[in-house]
Amino acid sequence: MKLVTAIIKPFKLDAVREALNAIGIHGMTVTEVKGYGRQKGHKEIYRGAEYAVSFLPKVRVEIGVASEQIDQVIDALTGAARTGEIGDGKIFVMPIDQAVRIRTGETNLDAL
Repeated sequence: MKLVTAIIKPFKLDAVREALNAIGIHGMTVTEVKGYGRQKGHKEIYRGAEYAVSFLPKVRVEIGVASEQIDQVIDALTGAARTGEIGDGKIFVMPIDQAVRIRTGETNLDAL
């Protein structure tokens, strides 16, 4: 089992959700986050004054998947989240040692 964490642009969330649903992934956790990478923020003008926005709004999507699905999930995420512009995001894949569904007590793949 793997935990896939994707940091994406907020307006791409619906496209990512639809792409994951299309390959049979129906559960995810979504968190609004702020951060920056190579783009290092940007400048905006507010009431005539220019100021730097160091942390850009992003969305963190976390998905637990079977190891066999990882390539399909990464393809779906990159296809749906890519704009071709700087700041499209990152995908991280980490192992999951154990998973338990609290309500039923199901474990591992049955819990996903």
